[in-house]
Amino acid sequence: MAKRSLRIVLKFGSGILSTEKGIGLSRRQIARLAREVGALVRAGHECVIVSSGAVAAGLASLGLTARPKDLAGKQACAAVGQSQLMHAYASAFARQGLSVAQLLLTHNDLDSRARHRNARNTLIHLLDRHTIVPIINENDSVAVEELNFGDNDRLSAEVAILVDADLLVILTSVDGLQDSAGRIVPLVRDFDDVAGLVRSDKGRVSTGGMVTKLQAAQLAVKAGIPVNIASGRKAGLVYAIVAGKRVGTYFPTR
Repeated sequence: MAKRSLRIVLKFGSGILSTEKGIGLSRRQIARLAREVGALVRAGHECVIVSSGAVAAGLASLGLTARPKDLAGKQACAAVGQSQLMHAYASAFARQGLSVAQLLLTHNDLDSRARHRNARNTLIHLLDRHTIVPIINENDSVAVEELNFGDNDRLSAEVAILVDADLLVILTSVDGLQDSAGRIVPLVRDFDDVAGLVRSDKGRVSTGGMVTKLQAAQLAVKAGIPVNIASGRKAGLVYAIVAGKRVGTYFPTR
């Protein structure tokens, strides 16, 4: 673990929270991720989670076997699934001796000076308790951008900036940014050098792909926050990243 306490924003994509078929949540995955975040909190770090997964959680309840293509269908899934997602997190973190807090945000909330200040004050107050993990999702039942494009990637960068994070970790279903030969690019100092490598590939339930993750990384790095993109399907990587080990793709601030 890092020797000093860090404020860390962790983004969990739909692809690492859902079942392999993409219908419903993987409780095993959520339990493992909660254990890893719990260990960070016990080590003195402050953790904020930006979580997708509400749509995937709501699919089964609505009797669907695939993510809807229409906006109303996506929002209905999100409305049903958000409570299920939070219940899964609350149960998993309770086993770690931690409580969770739900914040539903939109980009307009962060663009408004007053709402930006209120959101920041709430998050800082929660983090000061050292026993609560804030969990943020876009308010998908009324907002549309992340439902159609982004899978909360941009939101995770905006939240990292909002709380003056020391590190943004984007966990996804791939090991990191790949070069043209399929090898992981371990370090990116210049975004122009890797712009041609990204593709818009998306998983069954995710909406972002590597394009929006790279955009989120660029936004955070510009604000002075280093970023790590790595697999959320492999145990122990969060520990390694916070300890400063090279895992996935790392974007330093200088």
